[in-house]
Amino acid sequence: MAAARTAEQGLSTEELQQIRDALAAGRKPRVTFTESAGQIAGQLGQVVELTDPEVSEEWVVVRFGRDELPFSPTDLAITPKGATGRRTAGRPEPEPVVEPEFKIVREPAPAPRREAAVTAVETPPAGPADGEGEARPTRRATKATKPKGPAGLTVTLTYADGEWMLAATQGTKSLAKPYVIKPAEALKMVALIDVPGVHEAVEQIMAAERREAEQQAEKLRAELAEIEARLAELRDAG
Repeated sequence: MAAARTAEQGLSTEELQQIRDALAAGRKPRVTFTESAGQIAGQLGQVVELTDPEVSEEWVVVRFGRDELPFSPTDLAITPKGATGRRTAGRPEPEPVVEPEFKIVREPAPAPRREAAVTAVETPPAGPADGEGEARPTRRATKATKPKGPAGLTVTLTYADGEWMLAATQGTKSLAKPYVIKPAEALKMVALIDVPGVHEAVEQIMAAERREAEQQAEKLRAELAEIEARLAELRDAG
């Protein structure tokens, strides 16, 4: 019954306290993404930090692959001992290739410069008494407060297990959890990065994908020819 409750409701208060104690001891507890986490449901991650739940409902920071993203406690469950991440059924193991990670980071635009405002404040005369001269008002300079800019935006493009995934965060808030995109869309984003090493890594990935597709197509053609030959034999026998 406890396992069913965890899968539906995520981390309980007691489990969150256990995770907090483990982090304090220098450990990084493993968790499993629940169905509410979307595309990555069933995958494994490691909790690396607990932020302030008053600031955001996604305050459990989890390391997933090479990324560290915040999630809600309802998106996570304690991983049973000996459990492994879920993989997509029916997909052949791809050839080992370099799995690059690309990050497109847009820093917040600097706030417009504002000149310091000087305000004249008159104070009561502090000079001699009446009849002995006039007192002059004093001036006090006040500087305008500089407005705080927006939090930084981070867009992450990742290739893993034959799929391209995109995610976005702003500060500690997750704007888009990792989701699968088409290879053509991923290649358009990579084309914006003027780094030769990145382009070479992507070419290696696409070459491996093409080889795998060609092998699968050749296998299917051979199986189809075998079935057609068998069908011809059955027709001749009839």
